[in-house]
Amino acid sequence: MYLYEKEITLPIVKDHKRLLEYFSNDILNKLTSGEIPIRFVVTTTDDKNYHCELGILSDIDKYLISSINSIFDFKKRDFENVGNFNAVLLVPTGIGAEIGGHSGDAGPVARLLASACDNLVTHPNVVNASDINELPENGLYVEGSVITRLLMGTLGLQKVRSNRVILVIDKHEDKFFYESAINAVSAARAALGLDCPAVIMMEDKIMMHSLYSSSCRAVGRIDHFERLCEILSNYESQYDAIALSSVIKVPQNFHRDYYLEDTINPWGGVEAMLTHAISLMFDIPSAHSPMLESREILDLDLGVIDPRKAAEVVSVTFLHSILKGLHKSPRIVTNQSVFGQDGVLSAADISCLVIPDGCVGLPTLAALEQGIPVIVVKENRNRMQNKLEDLPFAPGKLFIVENYLEAVGVMHALKAGVAPESVRRPLEQTNVRDYQAQSNLFKIPQVKMVDFTLESEKLKKKKAT
Repeated sequence: MYLYEKEITLPIVKDHKRLLEYFSNDILNKLTSGEIPIRFVVTTTDDKNYHCELGILSDIDKYLISSINSIFDFKKRDFENVGNFNAVLLVPTGIGAEIGGHSGDAGPVARLLASACDNLVTHPNVVNASDINELPENGLYVEGSVITRLLMGTLGLQKVRSNRVILVIDKHEDKFFYESAINAVSAARAALGLDCPAVIMMEDKIMMHSLYSSSCRAVGRIDHFERLCEILSNYESQYDAIALSSVIKVPQNFHRDYYLEDTINPWGGVEAMLTHAISLMFDIPSAHSPMLESREILDLDLGVIDPRKAAEVVSVTFLHSILKGLHKSPRIVTNQSVFGQDGVLSAADISCLVIPDGCVGLPTLAALEQGIPVIVVKENRNRMQNKLEDLPFAPGKLFIVENYLEAVGVMHALKAGVAPESVRRPLEQTNVRDYQAQSNLFKIPQVKMVDFTLESEKLKKKKAT
């Protein structure tokens, strides 16, 4: 099995109506036997077309794999549970986001937004900073496609006290790197209290290659994915979550270019493809950290670099962030009969979604269909080119703000039930409309009136005769 990225162009729909259904039907019809979609994004919307990119898992028909649900499966929520205020914070991986596009540099945003809600659902790209992970106490650390399925209404999240986390790593040609990974696990066991039943070294490795799409999005290709599936199947009774560390092939100049120039993180896109596929197939929490290719790269003299990337140059394994995140990553619940029970978070419990400007993918489209308010942050610029204000959001469901400081204000307003425009000035005049009755709009049916006294007299006479 292998994973790859495919670019698809689809014609514009008038007024962008029913986009979720439209994309689902057209994209699934374009796939061949043995292919399933694992990741979807609209990179650009112009006057004529939606320019889309699709992550695909291929050759699954060659292996004995049970039925896998589609990422386009959707179940509309029946109501919104207002008992708690729960927010979703997304910064999609590999799009060059100003905030959160580097090494855990959206962590402060997560902590800020978490202060305004009961639970903040977010994903590794937001808080993973090599050996640093400042996930807030009320943060739920889940993989990106799990967030998608949560918003699509097809799974729920159940908080846990802790997980058994196994680590699967490449058996590197230089033992220094896999020994460092083992030491990272030992450190997490000693200092975090992590339960790690085993570290499994892959001699037959998966092959991960970092690439860029035509939109400049970081994507990639993964070969021999079945090797990892075999390990996960054979050890399935021994773990609750899976951490991975493997080499990602990139040209050597990518390392220096990324750290010293303004380029998109080349590793995150292919990592997301990997964990999306794992989550879809096994319904378990997962996260990946790249393993360095050589000591030559480890020893690069980069000097003082951009603070947003600094966490990566002071780490060897980049592992502790994912070990800490997976330690309490919530359980994935697919039995919809238990949605709504205590401790299970579902689409009905989500109060808002916070995303960077221009991002249109399944989470945005799901929120649109579910009636979940979406807060768009303009300051978090990136390579996506879509206007969310053109989508058919219901009134009061789309808020476009300048920055995350303003976003948290909108969250507080939503939580308090205060219309955000009511605390701004000038306050517009109250909308008053004249209405003239249309007499033919609702026709009152003619009812035959019956004189029950007269009918009664007739009945008596009939009986007498």
